[in-house]
Formats: sequence, C-alpha cells, structure tokens
Amino acid sequence: MKKIVFGILFFSALGVKAQYGTLNEILNRLEERKGINQHLENVNVDDKKFVFIKDADDHTERDFIIIKGNNATYVEVFDDKATGESSSNVFTGDIIRKKNILSLRANILEGKKVPIPVTKTLLLTRQDNILYLIDVNTKDRWIDEASYSKK
Repeated sequence: MKKIVFGILFFSALGVKAQYGTLNEILNRLEERKGINQHLENVNVDDKKFVFIKDADDHTERDFIIIKGNNATYVEVFDDKATGESSSNVFTGDIIRKKNILSLRANILEGKKVPIPVTKTLLLTRQDNILYLIDVNTKDRWIDEASYSKK
C-alpha cells in the first residue's frame, strides 16, 4: 500500500513540475513579446536610424532618431495633406543607454539651444529579429530603418 501511495505522489510531483515548466515557458514568451524579459545589452545601436510614422487627418508626421555613439539627432518632418508642403525640425543632443533603456535629450534646434529640450525614454526590444524602440510614456513604436528597407 505504501508503494502505491509513494508512486502516486512521485508521478503527481513529476506532473506538477512539467506543468510549471510549460507555464514558465509561456510566461517567458509573453514577456519577450512585450519587451520586458529581453537581454539586449550586447546589441549595438550605434549608427542606427529608427523611424516613427503617424498619420493624422490633416497631416502626416515622420520622426527619425539617428544614433551615433553618445550623440543623437531627432528629426520631425510634417507633411501637410491639403497643401502638399513639408516642414521639418532637426534637434541634436545626447543619448544615454542603461541596458535596454535609452534616454534621449535633444536640446539644440538647428544650431540654437532651446529652453525646454525634447526628451524621450525608450525601451529597446526585438521581435522577429527586428529592433524596435518603444516610447515608455506614449507606447509609440520606432522601427529600425534597416529592417524594412532591405535591398
């Protein structure tokens, strides 16, 4: 009788361990999709260009972040749908990286220092071998230009 009880306990313990392993794998995959559980410290973002496109009723906004070492350029391009005219703002500044978080501070607008700099806190993520920057505050997704313009 004792052998049967120990046998049932042994096999139920194996079943619980297998279920835990499966649940843990599912949770890891979900966290990776959200960009939480990724270790991208070794991914080089130097000389990368990230693009964000936002389409509104009256205009289209294209934003670019160009990273070169500790320096960054932030470009805003506005295309007016009614007139077809484009206008742009070119900010320069610096970028700091701590593991998967990038902090952008662009305080120079076309050669002149601005009193309130453009700041962005971005989370570096990878999905399907494509690099993204996710704005922590607005949840906007910036895609690596090299990933969609392959030649």
